[in-house]
Amino acid sequence: PGDLCIDATAGNGSDTLLLSLLAGETGRVLAFDIQERALARTAERLEEAGPAGRSPVRLILDSHEHMANYAEPGTVSCIVFNFGYLPGGDHGVATRPETSAAAVKAALSLLKKGGLLSLCIYSGGDTGFQERERLLELLQGLDSRKYLVICCEYYNRENFPPLPVQVARLA
Repeated sequence: PGDLCIDATAGNGSDTLLLSLLAGETGRVLAFDIQERALARTAERLEEAGPAGRSPVRLILDSHEHMANYAEPGTVSCIVFNFGYLPGGDHGVATRPETSAAAVKAALSLLKKGGLLSLCIYSGGDTGFQERERLLELLQGLDSRKYLVICCEYYNRENFPPLPVQVARLA
C-alpha cells in the first residue's frame, strides 16, 4: 500500500487492476501500452471494478521503453511485463526485441531496493524467439550482488508456453 507500480504492457488491464488493488488508495499505478484499444479495455476493467480500495491509475499511450520519462529512478516497487501481442488483438502489433530490452533496462533503473520486476515472455509470433533470447541474455548479465533473477519453465505444456521470470532488486 502506498507504493508506485507500473504495468509496462497494459493489454486487457488484468495486471493494472491487480497492481492498483495492491498499491491501495494511497499508491499510484502507471499503465503503458502503444495501442489505444488496450488502454480502452484497461479503462473499462478499472471502471467495472470501481474505485474502492484502489490506487489512482494513469493510462499512458506510449511505449514501455519510455517509462523512465514518467517515474524517477529508484522509486517503483513493482513493474509487470507481458511480452508478445494483445490477447484477441492484431498479432502484427507485438513487442520487439530491441524496444523490450530497452524497456527492461529502464525498468531496472526505476526499481527501488526490494522492488520486483515480473516478466512473462512469450516465444511465439514473428519475433518472439529473438525477443526471448535477447531478454534472457540481458537478464543473465545482471550483477548478482544487485539482482536476483529467477526463471521458471512449464515442462508439460506444448506450443512454446510463456516463460515466467522474476527479478528482485537486492541493493
